[in-house]
Amino acid sequence: MVRNPLTPEERRRGERLGELLREARGGRSMVSVAASAGISAETLRKIETGRAPTPAFFTVAALAGALGMSMDELLTRCVALPAPDELPLLA
Repeated sequence: MVRNPLTPEERRRGERLGELLREARGGRSMVSVAASAGISAETLRKIETGRAPTPAFFTVAALAGALGMSMDELLTRCVALPAPDELPLLA
């Protein structure tokens, strides 16, 4: 099965998810958060760095639970922000 390439918006959304998870993790170690979520630290590292921009639903749900976040909060905060070159010019 060949997967279609991700759109720039999908990539940005994945990067934003990684940023939010990293912020929510705060001072907790990647290893402890990953263990709490039942995933490998390498999987968490890939998500946080944007190398895995479309993680599985249950992976995201487990991470949200381990970090005390709701899925609604993640969804709301991951809504794709326009890229700097897509922002309207102000006159």
